[in-house]
Amino acid sequence: MLHEFLLAAARTAPHRPAVVEFLGDDRTRVVSYRELDALVGRYAETLRGLDLPVGERVVLDSDTSAGAIAALLACATLGLTFVPVSPETPDQRVRTIVAATEPALYLSGGEGARPGVEGGFGVARFGPEGCEILRRPASHPESPARPSQGPRREVADTDIAYMIFTSGTTGRPKGVMMSHRAVTSFYRGMLTQRIVGPHDRVATTSPLQFDFSLLDIGLALASGAAVVPVPRARLRWPRRFLRVLRDTGASQVNGVPSIWRQVLRFEPERLAQLRSIRGVLFCGEDFPLPELRALRRALPEARLVNCYGATESMAASFTDVPDPLPPELTRLSIGFAHPGAEMLLVGEDGRLIEEPDVLGEIHLRSPALFSGYWRDPATTDATLVPDPVDPGSGRRVLRTGDLAYRGEGGELYFRGRTDSQVQIRGNRVELGEVERRLLEHPAITAATALALRGPDGETELAAFVVVAPGVGERETEVELTDFLAAALPGYMVPGELRALPALPVTANGKVDRAALAQLTEAAPA
Repeated sequence: MLHEFLLAAARTAPHRPAVVEFLGDDRTRVVSYRELDALVGRYAETLRGLDLPVGERVVLDSDTSAGAIAALLACATLGLTFVPVSPETPDQRVRTIVAATEPALYLSGGEGARPGVEGGFGVARFGPEGCEILRRPASHPESPARPSQGPRREVADTDIAYMIFTSGTTGRPKGVMMSHRAVTSFYRGMLTQRIVGPHDRVATTSPLQFDFSLLDIGLALASGAAVVPVPRARLRWPRRFLRVLRDTGASQVNGVPSIWRQVLRFEPERLAQLRSIRGVLFCGEDFPLPELRALRRALPEARLVNCYGATESMAASFTDVPDPLPPELTRLSIGFAHPGAEMLLVGEDGRLIEEPDVLGEIHLRSPALFSGYWRDPATTDATLVPDPVDPGSGRRVLRTGDLAYRGEGGELYFRGRTDSQVQIRGNRVELGEVERRLLEHPAITAATALALRGPDGETELAAFVVVAPGVGERETEVELTDFLAAALPGYMVPGELRALPALPVTANGKVDRAALAQLTEAAPA
């Protein structure tokens, strides 16, 4: 079970740091494994008093902290499925998630449920001393989420440990369900890479609703190491970010490549002074090679690891960056799947691709696959497909939608997507969800979103809209940014918004995305 796996060090090394929190002004708070285990126990005892059956959903609204980690482990102890969101998740998106999951409890590190988030759920808040119930759950009417089959009390490793909501093709976020068995299987595969040891301190920079944060928590706790949550506001300021790493003694720093951009631009010398950093793991997007070379120069002794994967399996591979980086290198490899898993390359004709330089779609065979999308069997069946090697076995593999080709040694190189999904600052974004939100504005009659690669190599979103007759185009462009930000995470809000008299179309009547890209100074991503 998830909680047993991650709290094993509480029995073998109880005095070792489990979480190191940055408080500012040269102050940190260290929570030992014994203290974390005790906090999990206190939270679980309070939640047990609500008498919630196994499988009920708990929305967990918090930044990453010792309390948030204890809260998710307390949920796991009771067989409750935690649904993480964070303070930067827009209120409207939280309302959408609450409406979809019908949670029994809203658990917060703040004052309780957000204003405007309503329902029959209970409300509780957690802190350093324990968990407080502010409102008990109301009795729920029967619904598709709660069939009348009686409550379950015994927890199994096939039960859903957590649900992460990602961008969806229908314009609504989709819930990725991961079981205890899948998560711990992934952690076991990851631990074979020996990325950290029991005396490391792992800095995590991702928000709690991003599964990368759960990778960080698992990497640290399952190794007997310490989690170091980096306050999100500090990431925007290079010197403040480095101050957190220095004061907490972080030895491993994990995050999307873009967290390093401002540091490498403005504070490379200060970064080079942090000799405690022995490793960097990055995931979610390409690391521009000029910036990666600059990171290598600043941290010449650090082990750099390129992680590849999707929320539906947490990750799939961990590949060491060559040291030194060959001057002729143009693309990083995503290597091979971690032990216990296998990445297959399948062509459009359904055959396996073994030869080099032939493009195909990555299919992942792994015990760490998600159980399905919440209340979306059709999309689940389109993603968890019969094993192409042995379709009669009943075994399912993950059809990732990622394109790749093999190198001479059989290693894989990522080359984009088969659909409208793009990577923005480490997050997978469905362009259709951005377009759907744009079309919800009463002044917009047509909208198209696309991903562009800027001069710094970072992928950003742009959107082009047609405004209804009689409505001011300039005023609408300004208004749309606030309209989008009210419902979508920041990484899904286009950096460029432009109103046009009409969207250009191709000869077959489809929106001409290439023509739209030419209207900007950036290139298509």
